[in-house]
Amino acid sequence: MVIKWISQVVVLILVVVGLAFFAAQAGSNLRAKNIDTSWRFLSVNPGIQLGEGIDVNPETGARALWVGMVNTIRVSVVGLILATILGTIIGVARLSKNWIVNKLSTTYIEIIRNVPLLVQILFWAAVISNWPELTHGAGPIDGWLIITNKGIGLPRIFPSIGFYQWMVVVIVGAYVGRRVYNKRETEREETGRETHALVSGLGVVLAFAAVGLLIHPVFGFLGPVFTAIGDFVGGIPVFVVQLLLSAAMVAAAALWIKRFLDNLRTPAGLAKLTDDDIFRIVFAGFAALMGIVLVFIVWPGLSAWLIHSSRDFFHFLGDKFEWLRTGRPLDAERPAITQTGRFPNFSSSGLVITKAFGALLFGVVLYTAAFIAEIVRAGILAVPKGQTEAAGALGLSRGLALRKVVLPQAMRVILPPMGNQYLNLVKNTSLAIAVGFADLVQVGQTLYNQTGRTLEVVAIWMGFYLAMSLLISVIVNFFNVRLRIVER
Repeated sequence: MVIKWISQVVVLILVVVGLAFFAAQAGSNLRAKNIDTSWRFLSVNPGIQLGEGIDVNPETGARALWVGMVNTIRVSVVGLILATILGTIIGVARLSKNWIVNKLSTTYIEIIRNVPLLVQILFWAAVISNWPELTHGAGPIDGWLIITNKGIGLPRIFPSIGFYQWMVVVIVGAYVGRRVYNKRETEREETGRETHALVSGLGVVLAFAAVGLLIHPVFGFLGPVFTAIGDFVGGIPVFVVQLLLSAAMVAAAALWIKRFLDNLRTPAGLAKLTDDDIFRIVFAGFAALMGIVLVFIVWPGLSAWLIHSSRDFFHFLGDKFEWLRTGRPLDAERPAITQTGRFPNFSSSGLVITKAFGALLFGVVLYTAAFIAEIVRAGILAVPKGQTEAAGALGLSRGLALRKVVLPQAMRVILPPMGNQYLNLVKNTSLAIAVGFADLVQVGQTLYNQTGRTLEVVAIWMGFYLAMSLLISVIVNFFNVRLRIVER
């Protein structure tokens, strides 16, 4: 065993030394060609205007890249939700006994999967370009639904003055609704009677939300509480936060090791640890040690940033929870058309799906849904047929058997490959540059054309997509663990 560990350590050292050598060699080559690396462009005004986003006239390069990241996240999140819903519906339709439904879904999958995504995005951009021109009074429903060659205008609902106080009532209602749902479900399992658990739980939440429209101003007393918490957090010394973060990392590593060993425990005692098990335990401790080094040496400003951010957050809540503040929790505004020059455009009111956003969204959703549909179909077919027959013998309808028996078991097969499709969708959004959508790649390309900082911008691209991929992987793996069959 000693030889195995020594050989692994030696290989690790060789890898680190090799990476350091290549990094030093790359630095020498860049210096020889008078190419320096600098991040100063992030704090300089790039002098660019973006097509859409939270800030179309960013004052710094960092702000411009942040706008691109937000736009990428927007289209990714909406795309993941819509592709999952559409893919699940089409996957179930592929197994339908209705000949028309079955063949239509099969045709959709075969066509969409075999046409390149870039071609589909350009196709939808061309389709939207041929929609009716944007004019005053455009429809089909003026002021409510506007479909034109410049995009789609919809009403937008947004938080208003009393939103935060009202959300306190809604959260309490969600807790009570969950308790009611659990109680109804238990009653249904014990008696066999239909108790309408979901309807009851949602009804409780809606009732609390309705009552909250009247009583939400009384929760203004939380304002001084949040302000006091913010003042307290702002006064915590940086060294104390560093110690707390270090203790949290050590505790997290110890908890992970304990759970790992508990999973290896059998009725006869703790199973014999393999080299891989020992490596995982050592790596957990090493990760905690590296976290402590990060907090105290590599990034000592992290603790100060956490203190200031937490203080600002609680002060923000303190301002929102003003005593007896009245006002609607939610407000809405309709899309409008304005004209400052020769051509009319959508105003800033309402929710506007631009031509570029729509073309990208339609493309990635329809394309990814075709693959998800096949994954859902395969997952359903992986469930033993006896499960469906048993559900039918109990009197369950085909739809109820699908929801209650088949799909819950199929999710164990569906989730891992579906996670891969989620990763593909997020990375495929980089094709937005083909239709001029201001995503991270398009904004980054504009920046390095302005500043010449190609390596730095590409590094930011890589870091962002790596972070998004790891985040999705963590979420998917979390549900994978929750859905796995526990062996006794």
